[in-house]
Amino acid sequence: MAQPTAYIVDALRTPGGRRNGKLAGWHPVDLGAAVLDALVARTRIDPGAVEDVIMGCVSQCGQQAGQVGRNAVLASQLPDGVPAVTIDRQCGSSQQAIQFAAQAVISGTQDMVIASGVESMTRVPMFSPSTLFEQAGLGTSKSPGLELRYPGIQFSQFSGAEAIARKYGLSRDDLDLYALESHRRAAAATDRGDFTAELVPLTIETPDGAVLHDRDEGIRYDATLESIGAVRLLQEGGVISAANASQICDGASAVLIVSEQALKDHGLTPLARIHTLTVTGGDPVIMLEEPLFATDKALKRAGLRIQDIDLYEVNEAFAPVPLAWLRHTGGDPARLNVNGGAIALGHPLGASGTKLMATLIHALRKSGGRYGLQTMCEGGGTANVTIVERL
Repeated sequence: MAQPTAYIVDALRTPGGRRNGKLAGWHPVDLGAAVLDALVARTRIDPGAVEDVIMGCVSQCGQQAGQVGRNAVLASQLPDGVPAVTIDRQCGSSQQAIQFAAQAVISGTQDMVIASGVESMTRVPMFSPSTLFEQAGLGTSKSPGLELRYPGIQFSQFSGAEAIARKYGLSRDDLDLYALESHRRAAAATDRGDFTAELVPLTIETPDGAVLHDRDEGIRYDATLESIGAVRLLQEGGVISAANASQICDGASAVLIVSEQALKDHGLTPLARIHTLTVTGGDPVIMLEEPLFATDKALKRAGLRIQDIDLYEVNEAFAPVPLAWLRHTGGDPARLNVNGGAIALGHPLGASGTKLMATLIHALRKSGGRYGLQTMCEGGGTANVTIVERL
């Protein structure tokens, strides 16, 4: 009997919006609804056939509180009979949404699931769920039990990024050169129209009337090594700056994942199939290094070598992460984030997993590559790895 397979029919994302930029006027619920509607319209599926929506979101408070995934369904054109759930695996939230959706399909539990993500970092600033409660005198997330096991340690992605740079001998120049290449690749991809197939243009109201937001806002077309190097370091004696780290970003993204039966029942043509799903946990202090070891496990499980993978998307939360990943895996820099990454395009936290999958799937289609691998570092020292096969 053939192994059940989860297929990707389409993958879409909004163009990224800078903090207080073009997407600042969009409520995150409506932003999430927009990509759900676009996915249904593009694939021409019966909206009532969607059996679940799994939406990643990191900062689940304020405008993203009250189960933002369900609220996005209710704000969309999907019937209110379509359920939804919101999940938080930090930056990997919507990559985990893909994996949960695929697991539902592979298990035979469901035939058609939308994995998605949303984050308005303008309207719900990063760290809001912790800082607002701390300011109100309601305590912190570090419990007595955590303090006992990790005494005096403040878990920090910024110190984790510095630690990775030190461990792998990465200098400020190494990181700045990588950041410059991210902008150059993203600018070139935009100019070539490589993102067109994955983008959901959005209407933006301005004092001069409505305009279409149809390209990523954070790309610096005039970036130079000098301009990147002039940005202040985040800590004295360190190597991380805002210019060699991911950009704060508003955005949403979605992927339609279905079974073989759904392909037949709805006349759908898949773009790819899910080949391998992996998630691992590691050191929560260095925190951002886990994609290296998760990739080892994923490749072993898949029976593949890094040389077999045609394209990789490794989230550019901080430049040391993809650079350390390359050194560890022996990957080819020419196959890594070929259209730029979060340093240029932005990292809308809970939306980044499905965002990267949209870029990976469409880049594989253009290049004719067979296998693609996606991974990202996540708060708490976890990492997801998803390997897909283009069809």
